[in-house]
Amino acid sequence: MSYQALYRVWRPRKLSDVVGQEHITKTLKNALIQQKLSHAYLFSGPRGTGKTSAAKIIAKAINCEQAPVEEPCDECAACRGISDGSIVDVMEIDAASNNGVDEIRDIRDKVKFAPSAVKYKVYIIDEVHMLSTGAFNALLKTLEEPPAHVIFILATTEPHKIPLTIISRCQRFDFKRISSESMIGRMEEITETMDISVDGDALTMIARASEGGMRDALSLLDQAVSYAEEEVTLQDVLSITGAVSQQLLYDTAKALRQKDVAGALKTIDRVIKEGKDPNRFLEDMIYFYRDILLYQTAPALQDSLERLTPDKQLEETASLLTQEWIYGIIGKLNHFQQEMKWSNHPKVFLELFAVQACQMKTASQENTADSTEVNELKDKVKELEGAVSRLKTSGVQTAQESTDQSSGGNKPVPKKRGSTSAKSRSQIGRVKEMLAHATKGHLQTVTSHWGQISDHVKSSSVPASAWLNDCKPVAASEKMVVLSFKNEMHRDMIDTKFRSVVEGAISSATGSDMQFVTLLSPHWEETRASYVKEQRGDEQDDGGDPLVDEAIKLVGEDLVEIKD
Repeated sequence: MSYQALYRVWRPRKLSDVVGQEHITKTLKNALIQQKLSHAYLFSGPRGTGKTSAAKIIAKAINCEQAPVEEPCDECAACRGISDGSIVDVMEIDAASNNGVDEIRDIRDKVKFAPSAVKYKVYIIDEVHMLSTGAFNALLKTLEEPPAHVIFILATTEPHKIPLTIISRCQRFDFKRISSESMIGRMEEITETMDISVDGDALTMIARASEGGMRDALSLLDQAVSYAEEEVTLQDVLSITGAVSQQLLYDTAKALRQKDVAGALKTIDRVIKEGKDPNRFLEDMIYFYRDILLYQTAPALQDSLERLTPDKQLEETASLLTQEWIYGIIGKLNHFQQEMKWSNHPKVFLELFAVQACQMKTASQENTADSTEVNELKDKVKELEGAVSRLKTSGVQTAQESTDQSSGGNKPVPKKRGSTSAKSRSQIGRVKEMLAHATKGHLQTVTSHWGQISDHVKSSSVPASAWLNDCKPVAASEKMVVLSFKNEMHRDMIDTKFRSVVEGAISSATGSDMQFVTLLSPHWEETRASYVKEQRGDEQDDGGDPLVDEAIKLVGEDLVEIKD
């Protein structure tokens, strides 16, 4: 078969051809020209970034008849023999299929012999992390003190799997992912040389889809050239990669932002009908929102955008979304991406994502609170500010002073213990009636679902959730629950403004139609104590508790607090 894939035809033959690894090629060139070669190298990095190619180039450069040179001449017998594999002194070994102790022992036994055709023996061990523990141990001593005519070059995509004893005996070079600009430049050079017509947007999409690997980029380019009619277009690349167009991502994001469930489901249906990969679509959406977030926070870093190009449409979309909403969307995308890995019905998860995302609060809702609630809060703040101002000017009066003033200095009138407002008295009456039917089981049911109830309230109304944080359920019957509040303002807001929201959440969580009654914590304690006494028959006692009566005589009723 005469045809060769592009990545084989255009495999780097010199260090200057290795794209995007200038920090490595410059060091190696200096080492070659100065003849400061290490006995072992470790090349690590992602796939398709030039590790094995650089290893072969080094093997040619140190054995080139023109050595010392920084680049192989590729014309002498040694360079040509190493390129076509006819010189056995340069051996490329795949550790994935030769990972046993016997293969490494065979190498260890042969390194002692001098090379037959060139100056240096070079062993290139690819995917070296696949070697077994025994094979690493067999390689260790040879790698530490090899003969002067032997050089080892180890290549791996997973350096963390290599024992530290091996790594410490090598000079390590970390290959990095190739930037999109470098890949596009290399592909433009190749297409011009081969007289291939390729659209610029198509090259950009190939570079993004290859995720930093030059070999993957050339494979995709090769496939796109075979697929296209005359010129390779963006649509051709989208068809072979399973990716979606940038406009489709914008259309989906617009539908989600506008809570257009039908529109979002139509875009998902379109993705499936066009044969796109659902997992790839979710990944594209994650990068889409990542690019928007990056553009919002760091507009100068436009080169870091993965899926979007800086234009008016990106600017408009970024201005309409808040960062909090984007965080929520990315979280949902990540969740459904994980769920989709184990499912045979990916379309269902895409549709679930669309429905849930449309139910999230949009940017405008995040930024604008309900005007009525805001006005109520402002009124409360003004009322509190006025009370504080009056206290600053007139000072704080004690209960005794206030009583003296009202009675003209006569003997103080004793305060009735546990005095409450008319509203509180009516609530206390309802609570006492309910306590006759209350059980610990009902209270445990409400308490066990309280976290779920709070989440339900928060999803319906964030202000309601804030007011509800102050309370806890203290008693419950089949149809009613008592909520005890520490703060009167919080109690009033829940009782009047958000009653339907809270009752709906309680009923939904417990599975039964329930109502609630609110009390302040002191009133609840008094009501409970009173109810317990009634049940015990303590109220029929003549004269009450003599100890309490004596305490009241000694210090006064205002300073006495009775607790069960």
